[in-house]
Amino acid sequence: MKKYLFKMTNFSFDKFTKTLLLLLSANIMFFMLLFFYVDKTLLAIGVIFLFIFCFFISIFFYEKFRQKETKSLIDIIKTIRENKLDSPFNINLPPNLKELQDEIRLMYYQHQNYIANLKKLERVRTEFLGNVSHELRTPIFAIQGFIETLLNGALEDPKVNKTFLLKAAKHTSHLNNLLNDLIDISMIESGEMRMSFRYFNVYDFLSEIIKLYEEKAEKKGLKLSFYECRKNLQLFGDKNRLKQAVGNLIDNAIKYTELGEVKVYVIEEEKYGIICVEDTGIGIKEEDLPRIFERFYRVDKERSRSQGGTGLGLAIVKHIIEAHGSKVDVKSEFGKGSVFSFALKK
Repeated sequence: MKKYLFKMTNFSFDKFTKTLLLLLSANIMFFMLLFFYVDKTLLAIGVIFLFIFCFFISIFFYEKFRQKETKSLIDIIKTIRENKLDSPFNINLPPNLKELQDEIRLMYYQHQNYIANLKKLERVRTEFLGNVSHELRTPIFAIQGFIETLLNGALEDPKVNKTFLLKAAKHTSHLNNLLNDLIDISMIESGEMRMSFRYFNVYDFLSEIIKLYEEKAEKKGLKLSFYECRKNLQLFGDKNRLKQAVGNLIDNAIKYTELGEVKVYVIEEEKYGIICVEDTGIGIKEEDLPRIFERFYRVDKERSRSQGGTGLGLAIVKHIIEAHGSKVDVKSEFGKGSVFSFALKK
């Protein structure tokens, strides 16, 4: 492609103005010379006709010039619309249209960003639908298999009927959790999930969440500890959504910890309180860290499914914390454990 795809006519508006002024000046000088040799009445009539002629000639050339400018602008916009332009620097207008040139270049940048975002959204949507289909298919097929087995005679066998029903119930519970997470993340990403920000007592907040997960930790032989913070410490956020986020972090910590302890504590700084969830679990490999907040991304796929994970928990945590103007920080050492934390304003 040529360096300059678009060039206006060489006859710029400045050249047009200078030419017109030169022509008028020459005419005035010419008539001044004739003033002393020609009848003044005839001369006045001639001057009037000459000025009328020059006026219409100037309008004609001016219109031609503007038509060329307009056509060039139309060609530029059409090329941008059809996405045929390689670079905004191929958009070049005369010096008197520099401001318009800058605006068109900016429009080109925005147009390209819009197209890139659409392609990204389409790719994400396709991947998301594929992942959802796969995640839904697993529990549905399992439940279907258990029910068919029971209907084919296993229902009358007391040794297996209860086992199959318990397995079907487990997959039903997983399916319900998956659908709930899908609803949550779709509402968050579409902006339909309303947030209610206010100050809340973080000590009471965390104490309440810890009680919900104590039994689950005890069943695995783990110690779930709350290192108490200042009892009147107030943080700012949506208490209900933060409860969901912290609950997901504690639930994950328990799932991926076999021995040791899961600790919840708050680091108090001058303007912020940092809520931390630390475990002594399997940890996360360094190459997996950048992707753990992606939807349906699992570090250990088989282990995650066996634990009942939906693959959406950390994605939901990420969205909720970012809606609070914060970010989830992760520090992990493979085989030794992980620390998830985020800051909230005091």
